[in-house]
Amino acid sequence: MKSERIIKEILEWGKILLFSLVASIFLSAFILQPSIVCEASMEPTLEGKSSFDVNKAGDYVMIFKSAYILGNEPEYGDIVIIDSRVNRQRTLKDKVIDNPLIRRAMNDTNDRQFWIKRVIGEAGDLLEFKEGTVYRNGIALEEDYIKEDMMKAFETIKVPENHVFVMGDNRNISIDSREIGSVPVENVLGKVIFRFYPFNKISIY
Repeated sequence: MKSERIIKEILEWGKILLFSLVASIFLSAFILQPSIVCEASMEPTLEGKSSFDVNKAGDYVMIFKSAYILGNEPEYGDIVIIDSRVNRQRTLKDKVIDNPLIRRAMNDTNDRQFWIKRVIGEAGDLLEFKEGTVYRNGIALEEDYIKEDMMKAFETIKVPENHVFVMGDNRNISIDSREIGSVPVENVLGKVIFRFYPFNKISIY
C-alpha cells in the first residue's frame, strides 16, 4: 500500500511538472519572454553583454510577444526584437523552437539571428539620410537616444507594406535594416516593454 501511495504521488508531481513545463513554453513562445541584450548596437539605451569582455553583462529585458496581434503593428519608436533572417518565411514551428527552454534542451545556444533594434520607419514611410540627419516623410528626426552622430548612411527608401525599418541606437556599429533591408512584420517577434536588470536601471519602454 505504501509503495502504491508513493507511485501515485510521483505520478501526481509528474503531471504538475509537465503542466508547468508546457505552460512555461506557451508563455515564453506567445506572451512574455525574458531576453539578454547582446553586444553594443543599442547603447546607450540598452547595454549588451560583450563577446570580448566577460566582465560586461548585458541588460535583461522583458519582451511582450503578443504586442502585435489583432491588427496591431510595430510603431515608430518601438524597441523590438526581430528575426534577422528576413528572406526566410517564419512558421508556427519557429515560434516554438525559438523558445529559450527548447533551444537549451536542444543544446542550441546560437541566438545571433535575434536582434533588438528600434523601429525608425513604418510601412509607407519615406526615409532619407541627409547631412548627418535621418528624415522621416520629410521631417528631420530628433534622436536624443542615439549614442553619437550617425556616420553610417543608407539610401533613400520607402518602407514596403507589411514591413518596418529598424536601426540600433549605436548607429555607427549597428547592423540593421541598412544592411538587411526592411523587416517583414512577421519577423518582429515582440516589443521590449521593460528592463528588469540591473535593478538600478529598471526602465519601462
